Amino acid sequence: MAILEVEHICKSFNHTEVLKDISFSLEKGQAVSIIGSSGSGKTTLLRCLNFLERPDKGVIKVGTETLFDSGDPSTQLESAIRKKRLHFGLVFQSFNLFPQYTALGNVMLAKELLASEQPDYKARKKEIHEEIRTQAEELLAQMGLDNRMGNYPHQLSGGQQQRVAIARALALAPDILCFDEPTSALDPELTGEVLRVIKELSDKKTTMIIVTHEMAFARDVADHTIFMDEGLIVEQGDPRQVFENPKEERTKQFLSRFTQG
Repeated sequence: MAILEVEHICKSFNHTEVLKDISFSLEKGQAVSIIGSSGSGKTTLLRCLNFLERPDKGVIKVGTETLFDSGDPSTQLESAIRKKRLHFGLVFQSFNLFPQYTALGNVMLAKELLASEQPDYKARKKEIHEEIRTQAEELLAQMGLDNRMGNYPHQLSGGQQQRVAIARALALAPDILCFDEPTSALDPELTGEVLRVIKELSDKKTTMIIVTHEMAFARDVADHTIFMDEGLIVEQGDPRQVFENPKEERTKQFLSRFTQG
């Protein structure tokens, strides 16, 4: 059974169609890469999945739960959006770390805020804090940042900041981890360290959607590749098939830019 089902999603801004009837599914433990030119709708799709934007039409399901159905007003309540976002962890192009918190504090923050709403929080505050701290330390160590936990964002390189952002997204144990061009704000020499972390997560069968312009990475790490153009899914399938023997002319033209010379 698919962990994520996206059915006929449409989204417009000021009468401009940005997403046009987008449908795909994602199995648990699968990594999907989404490629395409700037303006093809990739980021808007991720923002719709994370409910940073509301689709105009379509259905989004995670497991057996319907998170959004344009034909069902009960799935569109603003009060439920925060809970729905917990299904997705989003790593942005920019690092979006809170400058007043250390690396450890950034990773702990969201989970501490959620924990503070639990009925037993006051009685178990110290215990809960220690549990959250231990988990955050483990995640930062997993990111290779065990010696940077007390550093503030301005004391970290871009690659280190992005790895903190990945740890922060993982802290809430989302069903699906989403990356929106996670290396676009990095210098070339720092890109590799972030891609290695994502590759390790893929090897551990973390369920992921990766919007990326790193073509070799999209081909070699993903289990499934989607090519988008002008708000449409033009082609999708096995990465090797899409990259080495694309069926659609638009896919061929896009990929030819990366093979010339």
